[in-house]
Amino acid sequence: MRNITRKLLSLAGALLMATALGCASTAKQEGTGEYVDDTVITGKVKAAILQEPTLKSAEINVETFKGTVQLSGFVSSVAAEKTAMTVARNIEGVRSVKNDMRLK
Repeated sequence: MRNITRKLLSLAGALLMATALGCASTAKQEGTGEYVDDTVITGKVKAAILQEPTLKSAEINVETFKGTVQLSGFVSSVAAEKTAMTVARNIEGVRSVKNDMRLK
């Protein structure tokens, strides 16, 4: 009976370890919590850009990875580009903003 209990405890420990390591973040992959945080940040940035009357929000794409927001797409002027960057930087949780927007 002890042998079976010991094997079951070992199996449970191995499963727990595999689960914990499977959710850990790496340099190129987010953990579960980071993914949720980034999804929230992306939503907040998109909403803030949508509320900015000087920006055409349909032409600006927003992606977030580990708190770094990447803005891409097209803007009509350098001023619009700067405004989008400022709006994104002012969102709580944003660590940095990468500008991949293009002037059209």
